[in-house]
Amino acid sequence: MSVLQRPLAVLLCSILALAALGACGRSAPAPPRPTPVVPEGMTSRTPTQTGPDLTGRTIAIDPGHNGANASHPEEISRQVPDGRGGEKACNTTGTATDSGFTEAEFNWEVGRILAEELRAAGAEVIMSREDNDGVGPCVDERGTFADEADLMVSIHANGSESTKTRGFHVIVAEPAMSEELAEPSNRLAKSMSRAMSGSFTPNTAYGDEAISRRDDLAGLNNASVPAVIVECGEMRNPAEAKAMESAEGQREYALALLQGIVDWY
Repeated sequence: MSVLQRPLAVLLCSILALAALGACGRSAPAPPRPTPVVPEGMTSRTPTQTGPDLTGRTIAIDPGHNGANASHPEEISRQVPDGRGGEKACNTTGTATDSGFTEAEFNWEVGRILAEELRAAGAEVIMSREDNDGVGPCVDERGTFADEADLMVSIHANGSESTKTRGFHVIVAEPAMSEELAEPSNRLAKSMSRAMSGSFTPNTAYGDEAISRRDDLAGLNNASVPAVIVECGEMRNPAEAKAMESAEGQREYALALLQGIVDWY
């Protein structure tokens, strides 16, 4: 090799070595991000978040009863308008599981989770109560508080005497308080029944769709928007009581109610 060729060879070797190091030091390209899978009946909000988009919607949630009702019998027994020209007691204590877990607490926990999910989806949420430590409100107010909402869902649990009775049912006012409320209220009852049936047992004593039609519930009678009461299950049935007492079960009930609201829209 000549004197002139030696520097060129050294330079070429250096370039090749640097290229090799660069190739070894580079990280492998990141794999493409998977496309979000949107649950059936829901729409994607952003490229990175799945779930329903309820932006601009206003939903009223009524967790039935209240934690201190039992301590104030005179307050909850006073008479208030029932919405059809008569009167009813302001409120009641509700039922409980055999272990003492109250309906008021179950209703509150499910309502709280549902409200969080609705707000995460962009909805405005109106609650009939803000905690489980108070009294009431009375059943007439449990309808009128929802006047500015699109719809109202009242959350309850049943307390049948037999521990063998099981399943949810949905209650809607009949006759409806106006012609304008009849169709959307019945559609809301069917949406709720279908959504609840995905995870929970319908009580077919109320019909194939587990829908009860009543004229004696002041919360529904005093509502000026489409409204239903969902009796989520039987608190004295051991299996359903276990689900209601657990955080996982409460979330599952809340997500079923969320799906019913989404389907109604």
